Amino acid sequence: MGSNEAKEIAELRLKFVAKCVVTGVALGLSIWGINHASGLSETLEMWVRKKKKPIRVYMDGCFDMMHYGHCNALRQARALGDQLVVGVVSDAEITANKGPPVTSLNERMIMVQAVKWVDEVIPDAPYAISEEFMKKLFEEYNIDYIIHGDDPCLLPDGSDAYALAKTAGRFKQIKRTEGVSSTDIVGRMLLCVRERSLNDKSNHSSLQRQFSHGNSQKFEDGIAAGETRISHFLPTSRRIVQFSNGKILRLAREFGDFLLVGIHTDQTISAKRGAHRPIMNLHERSLSVLACRYVDEVIIGAPMEISKDMVATFNISLVIHGTVAEGDDFRQEKDNPYAVPISMGIFRVIESPLDITTTTIIRRIVSNHEAYQEFTFVLYHSVQKRNEKKAESEKRYYENKIFVNGD
Repeated sequence: MGSNEAKEIAELRLKFVAKCVVTGVALGLSIWGINHASGLSETLEMWVRKKKKPIRVYMDGCFDMMHYGHCNALRQARALGDQLVVGVVSDAEITANKGPPVTSLNERMIMVQAVKWVDEVIPDAPYAISEEFMKKLFEEYNIDYIIHGDDPCLLPDGSDAYALAKTAGRFKQIKRTEGVSSTDIVGRMLLCVRERSLNDKSNHSSLQRQFSHGNSQKFEDGIAAGETRISHFLPTSRRIVQFSNGKILRLAREFGDFLLVGIHTDQTISAKRGAHRPIMNLHERSLSVLACRYVDEVIIGAPMEISKDMVATFNISLVIHGTVAEGDDFRQEKDNPYAVPISMGIFRVIESPLDITTTTIIRRIVSNHEAYQEFTFVLYHSVQKRNEKKAESEKRYYENKIFVNGD
């Protein structure tokens, strides 16, 4: 028993004695006697422990092409309990229910583990919660509640994936984050490919409507992996999956006691990488990086070049760069944006734990283009018979959804 717990039990005993004295109940027990009354002591200990038992909540998901919508869902789930256990659905289950994932289970696990609100991760979680798995959650993982968003999560046959949890009275609901989805991100990336290969304005507007719900701004936005300064600054503008950065940010954090992440503006990235980049805008990238447990602070709109003023202003002691990046400007002799930290002897290159960049993710999507086309077609048009019930349920959800009025 910890000292705080023992102290609380002792205080409860004293309150019990005081109450007895005030009410005139003569129990004939001294404080010494209470200390040795094992029955009462055990009862009080059990009461205190029960009172302090943490509420454990469970949330599962595919977490493919992880974005700030996933992070916000995890944040909301964590707020409903004391400990958040996250189940990451297996590759096979995703393929069977939604289409092939872009990122592997190992990569998705790394992303989820890097989120600051996550306490524990379960790999190879099932897409649908069966009675057997729910029992395992309750008995082995001590889960109190199962969490999911207020959007419908239906199996191909139209049944509710969380029906058993709802029937058991152990289900809680959170709000879906509107305006972003993994499918939307895939669409943005396919648009990049289409823009580069066809440069066709009509195709641009068609894809824009299909994947971004009429929001053209999203297609000119993108993701920067973040720059990290730990009192270390690690510049990047490269990764589509921000927490593929999770491992490199963790490694960077180990070099100091404060990790500062600089995030480039959309204009800076477009000038460097082309008009089709970034995939996510500055706002989206900032929210994603801020959700990482290894990040202490961010610089929103960080310049591409690290100057002496920047080093002095932010008290940067080390600038870190990974070996995997979209470009190799950190290796060039001329116009190197890291020339200042290199000359100061505070620049270090560390081995990137994963070989993932925006470009490699796009290549994965394009290499499985037919599968992804089928996936997005089913999600947005729902013409296959097995998804008719799912489409109708999703349609009702969006028709009945109440949005906040800005007036």
